[in-house]
Amino acid sequence: MRSLASLFKNHQAQTTLYPMGLEIVRAKGCYLYDQNNKQYLDLVAGVSACSLGHRHPKVTRAIKKQLRKYLHVMVYGEFIQREPVLLSALLAENLPSPLETTYLTNSGTEAIEGALKLAKRVTGRSEIIAAKNAYHGNTMGAMSVMGFEERKRAYRPLIPGTKFITFNNAKDLDQITANTAAVILETIQGGAGFVVPEKDYLKKVKKRCEEVGALLILDEIQPGIGRTGSLFAFMDHNVVPDILVIGKGLGGGLPVGAFIASQNYMACLKEAPTLGHITTFGGNPVIAAACRATLSTVLKSTLIKDTHKKEALFRSLLKHPLIKEIRGKGLMLALMLESPETAQELVKEALKEGVLLFFLLFEPKAVRISPPLTITEKQIKQGCQVIMHVLDKLNC
Repeated sequence: MRSLASLFKNHQAQTTLYPMGLEIVRAKGCYLYDQNNKQYLDLVAGVSACSLGHRHPKVTRAIKKQLRKYLHVMVYGEFIQREPVLLSALLAENLPSPLETTYLTNSGTEAIEGALKLAKRVTGRSEIIAAKNAYHGNTMGAMSVMGFEERKRAYRPLIPGTKFITFNNAKDLDQITANTAAVILETIQGGAGFVVPEKDYLKKVKKRCEEVGALLILDEIQPGIGRTGSLFAFMDHNVVPDILVIGKGLGGGLPVGAFIASQNYMACLKEAPTLGHITTFGGNPVIAAACRATLSTVLKSTLIKDTHKKEALFRSLLKHPLIKEIRGKGLMLALMLESPETAQELVKEALKEGVLLFFLLFEPKAVRISPPLTITEKQIKQGCQVIMHVLDKLNC
């Protein structure tokens, strides 16, 4: 029989010429295990998706409980199903007004599509303003608001009517006008290198949007669900978006996305036309059960509060001549290294020593550290020891 690696290379679509090719046979907590039972400390968490680590007992218990009842039964929005309803209610309870109504989707990028459509319906306008170096997903609408030409030029023409401003540059805000349906921003820019808002930038954007009647869409697909030390990163900036987009860490390891707005705004998708946004599997009850268990566990634990201490520990232990800066917040950190080659070698050599790191989309000098929120101080010290050891070898 052909090896699994051979079948992977020949029959599963690839996204790069050189995939990491790690063959995973099981995962538990903050560790992955390959076919040789080698253990890897996971400092990536499925690219910020596994908030509670792998196979958290409360998440797996919720999944099994729902499995015994039913799986998919009807397209989104027709039947009353306990898990998606209670998940939506739990989100509303923990979000500021007017973020009260949730539309559950299959992925973050689909949620971005829904948010852009909703903004156009609410405002009756078509212009969208996004940020340079932004990443919001890879479907055609989401790619249209991606601020990185190299990754999207092969797929043009994209959706027209999109303009780009520089993140953290208040001088660009006069480009938001009465023609603008929405401004879409990542609360923390992910692919660009975990760039955080500065000098009340988000407040200034929201104020300008209110002046001209545009909506503010904040993409919290990566920083949300406690990763930055608040339930959502926007909560640290004294601003409330008109539409909030979430995903990744909500799912407990299963695929999910959602866009959230006022009930009044969301009602625009009910008519003229009906089925203004439709999805077959969005709000799947098994996934919703995993999401509710994840969110409930995060809310009832000290994980969000502990994120600040864990960030401080990472920063204190990762001081090295090859690390020029550590960007980000909470457990959404990016090591900025002296060169792309150093970043590549760090990821490759750390993997050999049993620590999983990964890259960022648009910043080749960056290496991500986005572990499960459940990572312990002992595991942080273990991971940082390996990182420092590898950097010492690279610095010889």
